[in-house]
Amino acid sequence: MSKFKILYVSSEIDPFLKTTYVSDYVRKLPQAMQDKGMEIRILVPRFGLINERKNRLHEVVRLSGINIAVGDEEKPLIIKVASIPNAKLQVYFIDNEDYFHRKSVFTDKDNNFYEDNDERAIFFCKGVIETIKKLGWAPDIVHCNDWMTSLIPMYLKTTYKNDPVFKDTKTVFTYFDNTFSHKFDQSLLWKAKMMDIDDDALLPLQTADYGGFIKIGATYADTVIKINNANQENNRTEDLHPATNHPKFASFEDDDSDDFSERHYHIYNELVSC
Repeated sequence: MSKFKILYVSSEIDPFLKTTYVSDYVRKLPQAMQDKGMEIRILVPRFGLINERKNRLHEVVRLSGINIAVGDEEKPLIIKVASIPNAKLQVYFIDNEDYFHRKSVFTDKDNNFYEDNDERAIFFCKGVIETIKKLGWAPDIVHCNDWMTSLIPMYLKTTYKNDPVFKDTKTVFTYFDNTFSHKFDQSLLWKAKMMDIDDDALLPLQTADYGGFIKIGATYADTVIKINNANQENNRTEDLHPATNHPKFASFEDDDSDDFSERHYHIYNELVSC
């Protein structure tokens, strides 16, 4: 059995935060891969709903202190870490006072979608990459989960394509039924830009909505996975192109079977062997 390094990136993970079934998926899949001998890292945002004292988060000073550019502004990146109880899995948290200290995730107390959720996603994606660079840990696979992580495959295929840490990295992008109706303004496109990213590279994102985020993730990922939750049969989003047009597209039911983890392992193994 091949052993390799897998980085999981997600908007949430159980038990630290659980607002959708993404948190369950990203809890059990890394565990299953670790049980197979894989080396695992996990990164998520440190949303304000996460209780630092209860979950024993602490700052990793040697990884903190980088400034992340979002448009014309630079925001300081703080990295925290905690262990999942009764598991040998560490979770790193991307934190910033302006973006992640609200006592909610993507909507305010009146259920209004935050206007700067695009900036929060950009900061998070860039922060993840810079954190892994600073760790000096070269992943074989970066598995991105949910719309908030969707810019990472593009950044790795463009700005960071020659970086020694990522030059051999393959990406997986998984999307779920977590759609939203909000449409961002066109400033999203220039805020998302980095070195070696021109206007054409951002064309999949030009709709500046949920579909745009899924399309940009699917366009640049090496493999795309759609997870269907058994409890949301009546709330499934319409499949999005080019996600389902991707040459390596898979659609799975979210369950706890051995087959579920084996199918993911097969995808990873195939990518690493390319």
